[in-house]
Amino acid sequence: MEYISRELSVLTMSPTNKPVKIVESGSTVVFQTLDCFSNQIQNEDQPFSSVGWDKINPATGPLYINGAEPGDTLKVKIIDIKIDNKGVMTTAPNLGVLGDIVTGETTKIISIKDDKAIFNEKIQIPIKPMIGVIGTAPKDEDIPTGTPGSHGGNMDCKKIVKGSTLYLPINVSGGLLSMGDLHAVMADGEIVICGLEIPGEVTVRVDVLKGEELPLPMLDSEESIMTIASEKTLDEAAKTATVNMHRFLVNELGIDIDEAGMLLSLVGDLRICQVVDPLMTARMEIPKWIVEKYDYKLK
Repeated sequence: MEYISRELSVLTMSPTNKPVKIVESGSTVVFQTLDCFSNQIQNEDQPFSSVGWDKINPATGPLYINGAEPGDTLKVKIIDIKIDNKGVMTTAPNLGVLGDIVTGETTKIISIKDDKAIFNEKIQIPIKPMIGVIGTAPKDEDIPTGTPGSHGGNMDCKKIVKGSTLYLPINVSGGLLSMGDLHAVMADGEIVICGLEIPGEVTVRVDVLKGEELPLPMLDSEESIMTIASEKTLDEAAKTATVNMHRFLVNELGIDIDEAGMLLSLVGDLRICQVVDPLMTARMEIPKWIVEKYDYKLK
């Protein structure tokens, strides 16, 4: 098993990033991660502004996978996610959906005990650790780790959890996979620009797939298969995620174009991932039993 220290991180996903580790396809790798504030907020007297945007959303990596070439697909199996025993949340004016309502900066340190986040004396929330930022290098540009896109990045999809498998595009040799921004728990939308931000470590298996034509990024979870899309507006993200899933049903399952649309209108759940990043992110989910009826299985 290979390990990558949380000290080896980037703030952009870029084809020019120097890999911090090189592995073979099929390897298991542990990414140790900082929280989205670069672990700088340690008490409730530290506001968001004490960190600044230049240190937000570090991603550990990048990892180079031998044999990965442009046009291939990177399969990332999330084997385990381990998190610290406390996390951080912040609010501030002009940030998130409630930015015009919030009047001051507030920091909240939330402890985790018995797999629950102790929000206050009345509310304990079951945790579900997830990965907020995970992606490969774009083909020919530098994209901040806080921005999602077709390469993955800051998708903030709460379904990227232990046991799920994420499929990402390989745009450059080696893929250059990076990840970070773990959340102990987060709701769809992430409306105040943060979930329960927390450091931790993620164990993954990486495999290079040749000859796959999937609409990426794509996620295989315990119960569903989903396409994830990020665009300037939520409407555009919702449309792209839907069109991508429709293409999957037609191209991979062989369903008629019109029938595939009808099927999505019956069993396809269109959901919001986040509405607070530079691009909005949505996902289209279909139950896994649908693809199983066609004897189809993602590699």
